[in-house]
Amino acid sequence: MNYKSLAEEILRLVGGESNIASLVHCATRLRFTLKDEKKANTAKLKQTKGVMGVVSSGGQYQVIIGSDVSHVFKEIMGMTKLENSNAGEEKDNRKIADKVIDTISGIFTPVLPAITAAGMLKAVLAILITTKLITNDSQTYQVLNFMADAGFYFLPILLANSAAKKFKVNPYMAMMIGGMLLHPTFTGMITAAKEAGTGIAVFGMNIPLASYGSSVIPIILSVWLMSYVEPFADKVSPKAVKFFLKPLITAMVVGIATLVVVGPLGYIISDKVAVGIGAIEARASWLVPTIIGALSPLLVMTGTHYGIIPIGINNIMTLGYDTFVGPGMMVSNVAQGGAALAISLKTKDSEFKQLASTAGITGLCGITEPALYGVNLKTKIGLYASIIGGGIGGLFFGIFGVARYATGSPGLLTLPVYIGGDSMSNFYYACIGVVISIVVAFIIAFALYKDSVDETVEEKKEEVKKALVKEGMVTVCAPLTGEAVALREVNDLTFAEEIMGPGMAIIPTEGKVVSPVNGTVAMIFETKHAIALVDDNGTELLIHVGLDTVKLGGKYFTAHVKAGDKVKVGSPLVDFDLNGIKGEGYDIITPVIVTNSAEYSSVLPITDRAVKMGEEVIKVVK
Repeated sequence: MNYKSLAEEILRLVGGESNIASLVHCATRLRFTLKDEKKANTAKLKQTKGVMGVVSSGGQYQVIIGSDVSHVFKEIMGMTKLENSNAGEEKDNRKIADKVIDTISGIFTPVLPAITAAGMLKAVLAILITTKLITNDSQTYQVLNFMADAGFYFLPILLANSAAKKFKVNPYMAMMIGGMLLHPTFTGMITAAKEAGTGIAVFGMNIPLASYGSSVIPIILSVWLMSYVEPFADKVSPKAVKFFLKPLITAMVVGIATLVVVGPLGYIISDKVAVGIGAIEARASWLVPTIIGALSPLLVMTGTHYGIIPIGINNIMTLGYDTFVGPGMMVSNVAQGGAALAISLKTKDSEFKQLASTAGITGLCGITEPALYGVNLKTKIGLYASIIGGGIGGLFFGIFGVARYATGSPGLLTLPVYIGGDSMSNFYYACIGVVISIVVAFIIAFALYKDSVDETVEEKKEEVKKALVKEGMVTVCAPLTGEAVALREVNDLTFAEEIMGPGMAIIPTEGKVVSPVNGTVAMIFETKHAIALVDDNGTELLIHVGLDTVKLGGKYFTAHVKAGDKVKVGSPLVDFDLNGIKGEGYDIITPVIVTNSAEYSSVLPITDRAVKMGEEVIKVVK
């Protein structure tokens, strides 16, 4: 894959650097926050080689790349100045729910590699202890243990950095606040005060005796507070002394407020969340793992799975384990891998077989987007199988109270994070639940998936061809050169839902429109962006160049015909400046519609391949 070329194409199709407010990435997706999503060419992005799919959810415009996402991200950052973007100063009109999901994702996504590394170190340590290769009192154990603990204990500092970038404050000031919460002197004062039964105060204000190592919510609230204090400090500080007065005011106000109010509030919230989860588990321990196990594919499709990840992290930091989020995601991921592998064995299509087998393996390892978008969602049977397999596996996990003791991308490679407690039973139950999920999803997908869908389509085409000989037909040729796509790919419901009639669309590569039929020009719009034709057999057609291009008022368009003119296949109709229209931010996809389709029995377009002007693209059956 040419990462640079792909990065350039993605950057162009999302509307250019000027349309990007921020960009982060997770394991498989580029997560854009765009100023105006209407400027993004979603249809073309979905057709771009190297892009698995596009999802707009939670205020983020997510371009799914797969395991190569970090390379593409690096290329985009290298060719832009997004790190220094001041786009956040523009008015944000997104819904509150979208803002919350975007904020959570933006804060936790950057720190996931560190948390995962810490979790996997814990898993390695558990394996070494279980196999008796090391002992609890050995120096090797102690070294590996503090290496792993560092990723968890200093989590407030890591989160301070990513939260600062999200809340648009100085990341080093934010990390300083995180350091205050973890300072050895402060933690020592808390320990001593608890033992002596006394308290701690600053300027006469009581500091609650809360410990913040491995905490999540307190530092996020503190950095959020800083997003108000820092601009205020900047405003009130005289220019001559701003360099040192602004950080002094920020550190004093936010630091003391964090120790006295905000930190303890975050601590209480974390504790209440853990207590609430405990109450749910006490009444129906099977419920949440079952729901997450079944519905994780849908959460991933919308990109909202990052909204529940902090709950699992908070559980591990607060309780020492997580039965709420991680276990459900584990069985869901492996179920998707199992379904994809079953389809790879069943299909006779060699290309699809290779894709499905590769996606199945990565799914088992915890990276599900290739399996979800490349196989399961495409076949539907794979999606249903993974939902059922994940749900049954989640039910098993819930009944037996399976817990994970560290974090990591849920998959077979991270099964060791389920080693913990007083025995190995939790790990054994985890292994059994994983096997159940894989087997159930595999069996369902293998039993129900058939390649015959394609065969049925071909059979229908043959039947239609025979009918055409008897009944006659109208052939519509391509009015443009470009990529033929289905109408559902058009980012306009009027066309996508065939309200004006069936047909197809073309993403043009040349700025020329020619007549697709022998007939008459019924109408050409004053803005020249749309042409209505009637062929000699009475078939009525509409060619609509681009979306919302009526707003251009005819700019970039040159007409060669007028209403009433006779035309033949290939006769020039309109020329347009392809780059000029794109440069204005318009989607250039061009629907070709049969507007009187009610008078015909079938309209059969071809899609998903390159076409040239004059090539047959639609057959209209009498």
